[in-house]
Amino acid sequence: MRMPKVERQRLLGDLLEENPFHTDDDLSKHFNVSVQTIRLDRLEQGIPELRERIKNVAAKTLTGELKSMHTDEIIGDIVDLKLDVRALSIFDVTEDHVFQRNGIARGHHLFAQANSLAVAVLDDELALTVKSTIHFVKPVKAGDRVVARAEVNNEESNHKRTKVEVVSEVDGETVFTGEFLMYRTTDKVQEELL
Repeated sequence: MRMPKVERQRLLGDLLEENPFHTDDDLSKHFNVSVQTIRLDRLEQGIPELRERIKNVAAKTLTGELKSMHTDEIIGDIVDLKLDVRALSIFDVTEDHVFQRNGIARGHHLFAQANSLAVAVLDDELALTVKSTIHFVKPVKAGDRVVARAEVNNEESNHKRTKVEVVSEVDGETVFTGEFLMYRTTDKVQEELL
């Protein structure tokens, strides 16, 4: 039995308020309706498409927080940020990001997402990558959404150096890992002792 339109639209709004990262395809499966019906429901409710919802979340997340770089320098959209602790970004792979002959994403895009996230997570005016150890675990293709999570490893921090670990996933499967040793102008170890 189909859910009444008014009820479906109310639940759609609630669901996207809770998690704005659902795709129209996810929502159509959830409500057992066509993607076109979801698009019309969103339009009638004034709910923007996924890309705009991600930008809105990113703008709210980054207001007054990001110190080490400008938001337009970040590869992907940061949707969660707690400086010197963790960060999360989303990067949608398009045809422009893949090799034409095999459809696999070029590695520098995945690296750039992870590296810019490692810089952005640091609570410092200047943060630079000193060294990185990276692993491409699984190919990524056009249409994939890469979710990168960065965590600051304070146990590995020392004088003006901080280790940031990044894991990137597509549909819950790891596709890239990286350990970034970051230079920062602030000596966080000294600061903690004061």
